[in-house]
Amino acid sequence: MVKNVNCIIVDDEPMAREILIDHLRKIDAIAIVDSCKNAVEAFNVISSNKIDLIFLDINMPEISGLSFAKSINKNIKVIFTTAYREYAVDGFNLQAVDYLLKPISFERLLQAVNKFLDEAASPVVENLSEVKFEKSDFIFVRSDRKMVKIEFSEINYIESFSDYLKFHLQDRIIVTRETISNIEVKLPQKQFIRIHRSYIAAISKIESFTNEFVEVNKKALPISRSYKKEVLSRLENV
Repeated sequence: MVKNVNCIIVDDEPMAREILIDHLRKIDAIAIVDSCKNAVEAFNVISSNKIDLIFLDINMPEISGLSFAKSINKNIKVIFTTAYREYAVDGFNLQAVDYLLKPISFERLLQAVNKFLDEAASPVVENLSEVKFEKSDFIFVRSDRKMVKIEFSEINYIESFSDYLKFHLQDRIIVTRETISNIEVKLPQKQFIRIHRSYIAAISKIESFTNEFVEVNKKALPISRSYKKEVLSRLENV
């Protein structure tokens, strides 16, 4: 039997709450205990119910989502839902499970739920294995007004510039409007490595490396100082 994950939704926008409710009702493992329009309502719910997971907006009146997250029991996990990218660092510093940017698609929400299930080592993971994104070997990105499928095995490296990303594949380049941090969490960690604020490389495509760069498809990609220790450690122990 699938174990229910008790969750609440906290968002001051009625439409945002309805979208999340509609998405979450499609996931058998999730039990929606309540939908709250502010942190005060949410406090009352979690004080009288066992809550495992909160879908939490950040920009709310009176008590912000960040302040609310700091005040609750650390056993209750948080997935932030917001329209503002600039709060992402603060969200992850609070050890949030994930950070979803509005408008939130069902696929992205399901990925976040599965990430929570993985971290919780819940038995429900087995029951959802057929839809786990981590076990997929591809992602879809928006390019030229359509969703384009990219196989992980095709990716040589990913390059960030401004608000766009270039996926350097074996035979072509795909450009999408996205941040490198949002894409990074969608990639299999065992197959890819962040080497710089502007670069992610496929580990299997790295032909050589030094303390300063990795070489992929004859191109030298820089290793930044902040990533150097982790990069060299991983590559030296592959």
